[in-house]
Amino acid sequence: MARLADYFVLVAFGPHPRGSGEGQGQILQRFPEKDWEDNPFPQGIELFCQPSGWQLCAERNPPTFFVAVLTDINSERHYCACLTFWEPAEPAQDAVCAEDAAGSEELAEEGVPMRLSPTSPSPPGQLFAPKTLVLVSRLDHTEVFRNSLGLIYTVHVEGLSVSLESVIGNLLTCTIPLAGGSQRTISLGAGDRQVIQTPLTDSLPVSCCSVALLFRQLGITNVLSLFCAALTEHKILFLSRSYQRLADACRGLLALLFPLRYSFTYVPILPAQLLEVLSTPTPFIIGVNAAFQAETQELLDVIIADLDGGTVTVPECVHIPPLPEPLQSQTHSVLSMVLDPELELADLAFPPPVTSSSSLKMQDKELRAVFLRLFAQLLQGYRWCLHIVRIHPEPVIRFHKAAFLGQRGLVEDDFLMKVLEGMAFAGFVSERGVPYRSTDLFDELVAREVARMRADENYPQRVLRHVRELAEQLYKNENPYPAVTMHKVQRPMESSHLRRALRPFPRLDEGTVQWIVDQATAKMQGAPPAVRAERRTTVPSGPPMTAILERSSGLHANSARRLEVVRNCISYVFEGKMLEAKKLLPAVLRALKGRAARRCLTQELHLHVQQNRAVLDHQQFDFVVRMMNCCLQDCTSMDEHGVAAALLPLVTAFCRKLSPGVTQFAYSCVQEHVVWSTPQFWEAMFYGDVQTHIRALYLEPTEDHAPSQEVGETLPREEERSALDVASEQRRLWPMLSREKQQELVQKEESTVFSQAIHYANRMSYLLLPLDSSKSRLLRDRAGLGDLESASNSLVTNSMAGSMAGSYDTESGFEDAEISDVAGAVVRFINRFVDKVCTESGVTSDHLKGLHVMVPDIVQMHIETLEAVHRESKRLPPIQKPKLLRPRLLPGEECVLDGLRVSLLPDGREAGAGGGVGGPALLPAEGAVFLTTYRVIFTGMPADPLVGEQVVARSFPVAALTKEKRISVQTHVDQLLQDGLQLRSCTFQLLKMAFDEEVGSDSAELFRKQLHKLRYPPDVRGTFAFTGGSAHTPGRPARATKDKGPSLRALSRNLVKNAKKTIGRQYVTRKKYNPPNWEHRGQPPPEDQDDEISVSDELEPSTLTPTSALKPSDRMTMSSLVERACCRDYQRLGLGTLSSSLSRAKSEPFRVSPVNRMYAICRSYPGLLIVPQSIQDNALQRVSRCYRQNRFPVVCWRSGRSRAVLLRSGGLHGKGVVGLFKAQNAPSPGQSQADSSSLEQEQYLQAVVSSMPRYADASGRNTLSGFSSAQLGSHGKWGSIRASGRSGSGISVDVGSRLAGRDVLGPPQPNGAPPDPGFLRPQRAALYIIGDKAQFKGVRPDPLQQWELVPIEVFEVRQVKASFKKLLKACVPGCPAAEPGPASYLRSLEDSEWLSQIHKLLQVSVLVVELLDSGSSVLVSLEDGWDITTQVVSLVQLLSDPFYRTLEGFRLLVEKEWLSFGHRFSHRGAHTLAGQSSGFTPIFLQFLDCVHQVHLQFPMEFEFSQFYLKFLSYHHVSRRFRTFLLDSDYERIELGLLYEEKGERRGPQACRSVWEYVDRLSKKTPVFYNYMYAPEDTEVLRPYSNVSNLKVWDFYTEETLAEGPPYDWELAHGPPEPPEEERPDGGAPQSRRRVVWPCYDSRPRAQPDAISRLLEELQRLETELGRPPERWKDTWDRVKAAQRLEGRPDGRGPPGSLLVSSVPHHRRSLGVYLQEGPVGSTLSLSLDSDQSSGSTASGSRQAARRSTSTLYSQFQTAESENRSYEGTLYKKGAFMKPWKARWFVLDKTKHQLRYYDHRVDTECKGVIDLAEVESVAPGTPTMGAPKTVDEKAFFDVKTTRRVYNFCAQDVPSAQQWVDRIQSCLSDA
Repeated sequence: MARLADYFVLVAFGPHPRGSGEGQGQILQRFPEKDWEDNPFPQGIELFCQPSGWQLCAERNPPTFFVAVLTDINSERHYCACLTFWEPAEPAQDAVCAEDAAGSEELAEEGVPMRLSPTSPSPPGQLFAPKTLVLVSRLDHTEVFRNSLGLIYTVHVEGLSVSLESVIGNLLTCTIPLAGGSQRTISLGAGDRQVIQTPLTDSLPVSCCSVALLFRQLGITNVLSLFCAALTEHKILFLSRSYQRLADACRGLLALLFPLRYSFTYVPILPAQLLEVLSTPTPFIIGVNAAFQAETQELLDVIIADLDGGTVTVPECVHIPPLPEPLQSQTHSVLSMVLDPELELADLAFPPPVTSSSSLKMQDKELRAVFLRLFAQLLQGYRWCLHIVRIHPEPVIRFHKAAFLGQRGLVEDDFLMKVLEGMAFAGFVSERGVPYRSTDLFDELVAREVARMRADENYPQRVLRHVRELAEQLYKNENPYPAVTMHKVQRPMESSHLRRALRPFPRLDEGTVQWIVDQATAKMQGAPPAVRAERRTTVPSGPPMTAILERSSGLHANSARRLEVVRNCISYVFEGKMLEAKKLLPAVLRALKGRAARRCLTQELHLHVQQNRAVLDHQQFDFVVRMMNCCLQDCTSMDEHGVAAALLPLVTAFCRKLSPGVTQFAYSCVQEHVVWSTPQFWEAMFYGDVQTHIRALYLEPTEDHAPSQEVGETLPREEERSALDVASEQRRLWPMLSREKQQELVQKEESTVFSQAIHYANRMSYLLLPLDSSKSRLLRDRAGLGDLESASNSLVTNSMAGSMAGSYDTESGFEDAEISDVAGAVVRFINRFVDKVCTESGVTSDHLKGLHVMVPDIVQMHIETLEAVHRESKRLPPIQKPKLLRPRLLPGEECVLDGLRVSLLPDGREAGAGGGVGGPALLPAEGAVFLTTYRVIFTGMPADPLVGEQVVARSFPVAALTKEKRISVQTHVDQLLQDGLQLRSCTFQLLKMAFDEEVGSDSAELFRKQLHKLRYPPDVRGTFAFTGGSAHTPGRPARATKDKGPSLRALSRNLVKNAKKTIGRQYVTRKKYNPPNWEHRGQPPPEDQDDEISVSDELEPSTLTPTSALKPSDRMTMSSLVERACCRDYQRLGLGTLSSSLSRAKSEPFRVSPVNRMYAICRSYPGLLIVPQSIQDNALQRVSRCYRQNRFPVVCWRSGRSRAVLLRSGGLHGKGVVGLFKAQNAPSPGQSQADSSSLEQEQYLQAVVSSMPRYADASGRNTLSGFSSAQLGSHGKWGSIRASGRSGSGISVDVGSRLAGRDVLGPPQPNGAPPDPGFLRPQRAALYIIGDKAQFKGVRPDPLQQWELVPIEVFEVRQVKASFKKLLKACVPGCPAAEPGPASYLRSLEDSEWLSQIHKLLQVSVLVVELLDSGSSVLVSLEDGWDITTQVVSLVQLLSDPFYRTLEGFRLLVEKEWLSFGHRFSHRGAHTLAGQSSGFTPIFLQFLDCVHQVHLQFPMEFEFSQFYLKFLSYHHVSRRFRTFLLDSDYERIELGLLYEEKGERRGPQACRSVWEYVDRLSKKTPVFYNYMYAPEDTEVLRPYSNVSNLKVWDFYTEETLAEGPPYDWELAHGPPEPPEEERPDGGAPQSRRRVVWPCYDSRPRAQPDAISRLLEELQRLETELGRPPERWKDTWDRVKAAQRLEGRPDGRGPPGSLLVSSVPHHRRSLGVYLQEGPVGSTLSLSLDSDQSSGSTASGSRQAARRSTSTLYSQFQTAESENRSYEGTLYKKGAFMKPWKARWFVLDKTKHQLRYYDHRVDTECKGVIDLAEVESVAPGTPTMGAPKTVDEKAFFDVKTTRRVYNFCAQDVPSAQQWVDRIQSCLSDA
């Protein structure tokens, strides 16, 4: 029996002591006045009566009621029922209130109840003060409290004739039973009657309707996340305006957690004064009035549930782990069936009649039943993982967490892991683990209903039936007598609180109440105590546990065959059949990845242990140890599958004799596993063993079998009783035993535990002390030992360890490698373990002290034994470690760290490990990793002895490292490895390495640090491109320290000069220039000519050298070389001049402006820019302000046919967008004038439009009458399948919206090409601006303007970065996929979205190509103008202009668009320390991938090969060359890196520029050349861009383990190995055939294509004949020329060309691949540049040939050339220059006249394109001509640009030159 109420308290409003306006609660009276002995009066009640603070009120509020909960220091909960009513305030209280009128007004506005409202009238003397009746109880009977306090209030208000003292006295003396389902009627003596029912079992919580209300307020998902949050110990805060709601919600949440008990802070209603409690670091469940929501805003780690709003807010930093699947989804669906039964019937055609839904109370129980089932499913079989450590005097029980998680298959599950580690679960184990106790509903459920729940899983109706059955039981527990009579309690009349003349609550007579209480107490003392006998039973264990979700273990599904292999191998080992065992070993080691095989191994080894000791010979010992290590390597530190536990007895059994008296046990060879240094593992093992021995202690002798060999397993055979059963039986008998017997049993148990502790101290020293005790690092790096140094979990503080092991107890950890150090660490580790387990298992303190004395001796003894073992083991013949293979290095590349011995492990790519392709298992390989200034290199040999001695090499440039991650690995090779490193590079390479035991952790750390230092040098000058093989030494002061101003100024002068040399010289003699006859809108001559005049003034005569004859030694900048690249291209395209002459300006639409020569306007642009002629330089500054990064629109390419121009710029700023559409957005003219920048911008775009010949007439917008759709179709190849369907020819479609995918009109062709090529609308804008959709939001085009917007959605740079990361992981996964096969690879490839980004780029580029081809100009204005803009602009030029598809042209394109126009290579490649945080973003790689896609679709259109693209992809990140360093020309100049020192080029030097390297290499080998190069006359390519047409680039997936990446040519291509003539065993000579392994050999090298093969053969034969071999290019050109001549006479080509002609014309580009088949060699020789369709050589063919030949680069290097005629000629230099003798070469094939300094010069100094030659005429000698030569030896060549004066050595040779040139012209 228990008291219903402990205290009754009356609390009233009182003034605040510090005089502040707010009042405070004062206890007027409390009954009884003395504290009960068993229950002292709780403090702080007055705070909880008015949680929002004590305030006066202007109106009388109705009485309120709620129950607050206080928790005392013993975790006892006190329920405080508070009934508050208002009485008129006394005068003193009025004064208090008046002071604080302002303060309370503020609070009232926030909606706090019971506050002074500023709007209500408050006449003086009419304020009301709250008064609260409080009832304090330890029982939770809310309704009884409400009725009882209500009755007291009613007696007071209604003036009933009952004394309040007697009612309160009766209330305080009322006693009720605690549980057991009894019912009791009570009366307080005021004519009332109440019936109290107590629950059947008090362990089940009572919830009334609180759970159902909680779900109504928050919904299923929110309640589930609160449930998970409470279980995983997060902080939860409820908000509501109602206190009763807060109390109910907290009670409901606690009821859901049953059978776990919440043990942290629990305050359902928190008073305002205690709000700082919310910042406590411990978990809590707290309720707070919603008025204080603002104060909860800054709580960063609190989950806030708003009951009134129905929301749950989880902060970003909080992660609530969800329930494991499938429980999460099952629980969710059952809850929705309970809460919303109509949901299931909502879709039925004939819904059944509506059934009445269950009452709220019943629904509450159904919801709780769902959670009860959930816990039963989650914790099913938990009793099988209980270890009973002691039975008497009190049971001590431990839970084996790892075994539980392992057997349930939930090791990875975050939720269950956290629950099992939580306080609530610890309480659950100690409370419910007891084997003999009273049981409840949960115990029944776990034991008996598991099978039913599993069977019902897929039948919702059965689940619902089960839930309802459980709900019935829960309901019956709360309401055992449903048909009880109703309560009868008086209530006050309606509105009684508003009566005017209410008397205040009277002061009660303490004496009367105390007398009634004393009377009742005296009566109680006389009565015998009513003790209800507990019904205690053995708790049933239920069925053994099963996995929550049966997962097949995929690759390692353990077939019987695998287990058979394991068994056979072990029997071979023990039978001494070592050769057989060796053959099987690799298969066994692979099989041991599976759990069943590991279990099988432990069982087999157990069978072979005889008399607890199995002495093996050396080979057997090695095999057994290897298999054990392989078993343990996949063990986590938890050992959830019990493998380490099963092996523990074995490692102390198997041994070998090293010498007489010295035996080595297996444990000394299996120590390198993390599991041995995990205290939790040892504790679980210890408790398991103790349980086995305790059980044996109590079993009858008949049943007392020898303890099972499998010590770690707690599952005995069925017929034996489990340890829990034995313990339960013993607990039942305990009270009946005599005192002596009890003592004896306690002693026996204690000594059992003690002896096990000694045994384990020995075992631990075996596995923790290394064989070579000097290697303390092994211990230092072990997970457990080091960490425990700092945080001891010892429970015994006064242990003897300190005094006994003083010499070991050094605080320093284990920094010195001394023996005592290792010993000290192990002693401390074992002492901590002993402290913990012995304290928990109740070992006496004497025994514990004895243990602490013993441990150092045990350790010391073991160390001495090990010294002998170590000494003897060293005498064994060592296992041969493979010799380290040194890698070949590049010139200038130096080793930073010499080889660290490592093992290269297989990653997710199957090929290397002999996966899907079925090759040999090359990995794992043993070798070493080297770190050089340029690369990370691994070289080694495969570990598998059956593979053979192949060299395995993997490397990547240090600069390409994107991620470095520490891993810990254990491989199955002989030498055990510990920690490892996984390095991933953006060249799609992965090094997953494990360091050898000989590599110290400090060496590994040094490797990481050095790698990091090399990867992120502080400055770009620290990269290999600058340090490798150059004279730059760190000691030399860097150039950047110079005064930058003057050098920049000098440079800008230099730059303009050089540009003028390149372009301007041709225009000096004006009369020889024929301007193109364009229509030109009459523009006034520009006024602002200063810049151009001042530039021309600076042309000192000395700087004017002939056109291109600039020696590298002429101290010029590399920057100006790049400028020359730009200017050369502008010159080729005819885009403008850099001339001071005003008269010239009128005819040229564009000009080269030097406005940016100081990089003042835009740092990331080149110094010279092409702008409209009519725009003056001072206007450009203003225009640039409208664009991001000041990158204003400049011309970068002009179509040779339609004369449309392509412009590029950064994205517009907001004001720039407005400026584009001023007519739309600025209605009044005054406004449009206001922003001059916008106006200038408009004029600028107008000037671009005007400069186009087709749009230069007054009509402004012209229809493209000149182009019929047929013409449009005939130009360019159609490749692109576009997803945005094209409209028919007659339909006008807005380009922008079509690309955005809105107007899909007209049926597209099956292939996605447009139905008709003239799909663009007939009336086009002069200029299309392609911009970001987001930029042009809300802007409507103005019909009068001549430009039009094409808003497109492009991806952002960060999306490229994220996509690339996923692509890397897909192509080079770190570990094998869960499901093998191509599906997972393709899925991850799709997830990366890389191909869809490529698709988007190609799609936009083809759109721009079409617009340009149709005569409209295009401005690409995306992002900042240096990433996606560059990609699009470069692709457009590549697709539109065949020149860029040559080697020289592509180089020019990259130099111009990527380098000069400031793509941020260093920033995007994270080259230096500063860029480390931004990460690697492969914008350039993405562009190269696009080019690769186009190359695949048009293989005959590109002069360069796919290898060239891969080469650039590799080297743009490798930092081997300086080409792709820094972010802009400005930076290159500023750092002073672009000056070539005169003396710097002595001797053969490493190439600085990637282009130089490509040129050198092209001379030697055709690796960059595409033999199928045969460009067609049509110039424009239109590739298909659908994802289905794109291929994954093999650059991402291929690898050559034989030699590493093939892109450093000097390294990859050593001499080929000579074929072996004889076998080593003296057998017959081998054939010349050899096996080519995928992923190991380089296939192009092992099986070169036919042409390369023939060229190599030719070179070899020439060398054999002793002739200097001819250059491959000359040979190739001769063969092609011969083919052409052969095909001419009868107008037919050889059979090969007929084959070519049969390819359909529009897609001939996909014609033939060289490696496809045996026809390759005949086909390939016919693919010459002239027979583009392979038909007859008619007149049209002649015309085509001329256009084709002009496509060749006129800047081709001298090496890859054809020489039709050559000799020495004198040439007149440019203006004011002397005549000079030069070596001239006439090239018929390329249609060029080239000249060199002398005959053997390889660098071409200039080119005259014969296509531009107008006439060849006799000349006259001019000033400075050679004196001795006949006048007739002079002749002039007149081109469209200038006149060249030549002089031959004599008249005949002059005549011969003229004839040759003439014949070339007539041929063309």
